[in-house]
Amino acid sequence: MYKTIGKFQHGYNAITHRTDDTKMLMDIGVYLLRKGETIILYDIECETVILPLEGFVKLSWEDQSKEVCREDIFQQSPHCLHVCKGIEIIIEALAESEVLIQKTNNHNIFASRLYLPEECTSEEAGANTLDKTSYRTIRTIFDYSTAPYSNLVIGEVISHPGRWSSYPPHHHKQPEVYYYRFNKEQGFGCAMVGDEAFRVKHNSFLTIPGGLDHPQATAPGYAMYFCWMIRHLENAPWTERIFEAEHKWLLENDCKVWPNT
Repeated sequence: MYKTIGKFQHGYNAITHRTDDTKMLMDIGVYLLRKGETIILYDIECETVILPLEGFVKLSWEDQSKEVCREDIFQQSPHCLHVCKGIEIIIEALAESEVLIQKTNNHNIFASRLYLPEECTSEEAGANTLDKTSYRTIRTIFDYSTAPYSNLVIGEVISHPGRWSSYPPHHHKQPEVYYYRFNKEQGFGCAMVGDEAFRVKHNSFLTIPGGLDHPQATAPGYAMYFCWMIRHLENAPWTERIFEAEHKWLLENDCKVWPNT
């Protein structure tokens, strides 16, 4: 399912719910906060991820706090707070701010962690293949390899103008959600899920059922950001991208594409 949210309203803007018919198994939404506003988050069933997208906020949890400023999601790697169920989080907006929330059921108890920008794994993917036509920046905040106690994965991609992402086409059985932004609000791209294609706009999202490939393309002149969020399945965590067999040849370092030189 593809949907454009448009302009955010003050407060919570829901994207998915873990029990809705999208079957993404995650609560995902974005809070738009006014300067001076404070919200308190507490969940006795779900682990919670707090990802500041824009603005200046103070995050407080247990006996810790941190002021986080983020002005440009395209240039700045993120701070991201991850807590287990039963932990109270206070978010105080020190300026007008936008904060993404991701939640899902998890009975595991684990130590809270604030991921710092320098701890975010960043990969310049596709820089040396296919004439840079799939050049993008992949930021992985945490996944199964770094947080095996979690039922979630979260990261960010900066898709460069006129380039492809999530490429070569791949799939996995776990559900995934993409939340999009553009460096200019009139920017656009294309998202493909299986045999369907959608025109992607600013403040839109895509729900990706397990088993379908999902390549993306970005219009020339615009940079596309998307936050990618995966929900592990019971006894089947997400650990790898399964590339479509007919396109695996594109992974070869010396593959030749047209013109064949």
